[in-house]
Amino acid sequence: MSLKYKYQQFPKKWMVKPFLDVFKDVTAKASKVKKQNYQEYGDIPVVDQGKKQFGGYADKLHKVCGIQLPAIVFGDHTRVFKYIEEDFALGADGVKLLQPKVESNSKYLYWYLTQLQLENAGYSRHFKYLKETHIPLPPLKTQKHIASVLEKADQLRKDCQRLEQELNQLAQSVFIEMFGDPVTNPKGWETENLNLIANIQIGPFGTQLHKEDYISNGIPLINPTHLKQNKIIPNKDLTLSEEKYNELTQYHLKKNDIIMGRRGEMGRTAIIDEESDGWFCGTGSLYIRLYSKNVLPAFLNDILSSHSMKKWLEDQSLGATMPNLNKKILHSIKIPIPSLELQQKYCQILEFIETQKGNNKKQRGEQNNLFNTLSQKAFKGELKAPA
Repeated sequence: MSLKYKYQQFPKKWMVKPFLDVFKDVTAKASKVKKQNYQEYGDIPVVDQGKKQFGGYADKLHKVCGIQLPAIVFGDHTRVFKYIEEDFALGADGVKLLQPKVESNSKYLYWYLTQLQLENAGYSRHFKYLKETHIPLPPLKTQKHIASVLEKADQLRKDCQRLEQELNQLAQSVFIEMFGDPVTNPKGWETENLNLIANIQIGPFGTQLHKEDYISNGIPLINPTHLKQNKIIPNKDLTLSEEKYNELTQYHLKKNDIIMGRRGEMGRTAIIDEESDGWFCGTGSLYIRLYSKNVLPAFLNDILSSHSMKKWLEDQSLGATMPNLNKKILHSIKIPIPSLELQQKYCQILEFIETQKGNNKKQRGEQNNLFNTLSQKAFKGELKAPA
């Protein structure tokens, strides 16, 4: 790639310098904290290459010294950039601590770095690609203006994300307020064992499915890894052939079934809707098909995915190499059964919350698009210049 090609996206009046002329690697100044030594609480946060801003906490003796805050941290394996404004400790694995060598606005530099499209080399290191880039350096006033505009746009994205978290917490709070903890049952609801109100079907044994039965773009199947936050996210590259699907009819899912992961992390559930009606219950999953008219699917789904039920299921499956639900455990789950009227009222509240989440998701997409548009304009010199 020619130097001219690298520069052509930037305004001619902007100074452009090689990465190593703008940044120096000061990682060696930090004593690093190994992941096994992270604390849940501590004096200062640990910044590592993970997606979360902080990986854990550490004592002050691990504080990174000899650098000027704010700092920019690069995940050598993950290609994640972080902007750190407070005292911190550095994670031990695959982290680069960057410090500007030239007069510049640190937040401007951070925003520029985050929009770079670095080659993806998997879990290999990526700093070698970062070092090959060039950094545009407009006048300091322009840098500050760009940083300010992108900061405000980013805050709108964060507001949407925070609202999503609050809506998720609201649903949990409403459940506890109306019904109490489903395991300890403090409100004294009548209970029934799960197998007395629903049919429980564990997914097929591994011997029933073979390598050639799995194809791309076939019948979607649901394994535990496809269940995330009460939603089903299928993998089109791991689906079932129609021949095998027609052979194993007892594992076909129907609308209002509750699909549940039975291996690994407990509490992963989702309700089968019109889109997933007819999909296949995978090997590591099970489905629950209600035949009691006194329990609504959405109410039961939230019981099975609650924090306390997740903990109870984990305790019941201790001793195995991987937590694994069997029929004895499943049949012994006691389900509190409040009045149908109260369950219906709860489901109406859930529908309202889901509508708000849908609206917020749409707005979040719009804010992401706005940020990306402003970012592209900013580094092409197309933002209106500050007065």
